[in-house]
Amino acid sequence: MDAADRRALLERANRQSATIGQELPETITVGANELALEEFLIETRKVEGIPDDVKPLVRETERELTAERKRLVERLESAPIDREEGEQLVEAIVGIDRASNALRSLRRERFGSQARSATIDGHERWLDFLKSIRG
Repeated sequence: MDAADRRALLERANRQSATIGQELPETITVGANELALEEFLIETRKVEGIPDDVKPLVRETERELTAERKRLVERLESAPIDREEGEQLVEAIVGIDRASNALRSLRRERFGSQARSATIDGHERWLDFLKSIRG
């Protein structure tokens, strides 16, 4: 892959709007764990705010996603790869960005205290799901 192709892929991966209108990978790999991205995004949409007992797990997951994104970007910047592998890296980076955005959106409660009490019903299922992606 030549330098111009590499720059174009890096630009795409780092664009603020990279996740908008893009087809998402079914799974992304974070460390040694594979994450079913679509399922993860659906599950996080069901959660309103982060219960106190889950905050450390969410922060650790965010750190892992950030570290994996950095690793993939560094690989895209400097590893000897072909265009196809570069495209796959961009797809994975965009998937990680979507997962990170979903976790960040949990920090904002959307419907106040009623939503919080409604969320408690699905809390255990979501917590089990979040733990499963971390291995």
